[in-house]
Amino acid sequence: MAKILKGAPVAAAMTEKMKTDSDRLRKAGIVPTLAILRVGERDDDLSYERGAMKRAEKAGIEVKNVVFPANVSGETFFKALEDLNEDPQVHGILMFRPLSKHLDGEKARKMLAPEKDVDGCTDGSLAGVFTNTPLGFPPCTAEAVMEILHFYDIDIRGKSAAVIGRSLVIGRPVAMMLMHENATVTICHTKTPDVPAVTREADIVIAASGQMLSVGKEYLKAGQTVIDVGIGWNEELGKLCGDVKFEEAETIVDGITPVPGGVGAVTTAVLCRHVIMAAERSLS
Repeated sequence: MAKILKGAPVAAAMTEKMKTDSDRLRKAGIVPTLAILRVGERDDDLSYERGAMKRAEKAGIEVKNVVFPANVSGETFFKALEDLNEDPQVHGILMFRPLSKHLDGEKARKMLAPEKDVDGCTDGSLAGVFTNTPLGFPPCTAEAVMEILHFYDIDIRGKSAAVIGRSLVIGRPVAMMLMHENATVTICHTKTPDVPAVTREADIVIAASGQMLSVGKEYLKAGQTVIDVGIGWNEELGKLCGDVKFEEAETIVDGITPVPGGVGAVTTAVLCRHVIMAAERSLS
């Protein structure tokens, strides 16, 4: 049976370190502060917001909630974003997307200051991922994958990795981050002719296509580590599921993240760590 790579211990260890760092910053007169910019009342946004606020409290981070109704005017929204960019007391901004259809989401993404982009959505942040330089921050979910691999001492150097999915939120960024640690990476997507043939050859499989229960035993082999990034509600089973058929994979691979309780549990911890890092950079 596979080792279950739970996210809670990873997040707890990160939070303990962040609390120490935030205490040190406060002594220097810097209060690490996250601004959450939300339009509307989407259930997934509200759930993530609650999780981020709980993690921030444990990490010693202040949270400033800037919330607008779904029909907020563009003038009001973009003025608020500009003010947050310019506020020296705000170190990180979490801007929930997609925005309401009448708001220019691309304009907002480009307007967000990369140095405060703690969720890694701006071009500056993504450029930093690809060049392996501290410009902005990586997408939180992609970095959460790496944190799990590090915490459980999964060897990356010289290993082969298959990433299923090529989004800018997870697939491509995590592929670059794996490459920076000297893995040989293949990105699989909808036009890849035989995805199972690729993943069966990999030491590490990152399932991030967003296709629930799409990765079964035919994708896997003994000795692998599988990180399941997907999550969604399965009506038929009446529970949350990931991209991987967990029961099949557990009997084959060496290690696998559960859903829920895996990558998602680490994502808000990464977000908060980015706020701490942004606060530290403001000192220089």
